Amino acid sequence: MIDNKMLKLKYILKSFDKILVAFSGGVDSSFLLKVCIDVLGSNNVLAVTAKTESFPEREISDAIKTANRFKAYHKIIDFDQLAIQEVSKNTPERCYFCKKALFAKLKDIASQEGIKYIVEGSNMDDIGDFRPGMKAMKELDIKSPLKDAGFKKSEIRKVACEMNIPTWDRPSFACLFSRFPYGEKVTHEKLKRVSGAEDVLRKMGLTQFRVRSHNDIARIEVLPEEIHVFFDEGFREKVVGALK
Repeated sequence: MIDNKMLKLKYILKSFDKILVAFSGGVDSSFLLKVCIDVLGSNNVLAVTAKTESFPEREISDAIKTANRFKAYHKIIDFDQLAIQEVSKNTPERCYFCKKALFAKLKDIASQEGIKYIVEGSNMDDIGDFRPGMKAMKELDIKSPLKDAGFKKSEIRKVACEMNIPTWDRPSFACLFSRFPYGEKVTHEKLKRVSGAEDVLRKMGLTQFRVRSHNDIARIEVLPEEIHVFFDEGFREKVVGALK
């Protein structure tokens, strides 16, 4: 089954003579970038990573390391999401306006590089979620070859592991805007606060988690198998003290 999906993915990519990969550095885009380079050659693939305040610096550093490992042609661009009013106001459609502006910028870069196609790493598991950004990508004709080939997240991880891609078991990272309830205005300070709070939990050994912001209240979400660490009073006190 997975072998057939790999064949289909390669067949899809071969139809693109030259491509720009929207590269976050996560498992999906890392897998996609590696296969793109294997199929088309590094000279025909450009990886672009957007540096934003909702994307922590450590994520940028990891993306650079992965791109270097693949010997990819890699660009980092600045993208100010908060300059987009609908994004900073945190409306339910914020992802649509954010993706629309970001991928429009990527299309300009692709045009400058003589590249006709832009690809990104959505997969089959993304279909059922509320993702207004997908509407923007469809309007801009952004391709999603992993989804088109029928890949699920678990399958991507499996094949990425077999290909020795370092991000194969990396926890999923969602944009920091997702930590705020719709309608709560997002600022540079709030994004920095949430990012810092999640850095605390990461350094304390947690793997997959979210710190949800409700004005001045933080709600911590962790995996079921990691809830037990909060039963320890000393651990709780350290977390509360650090986050305050």
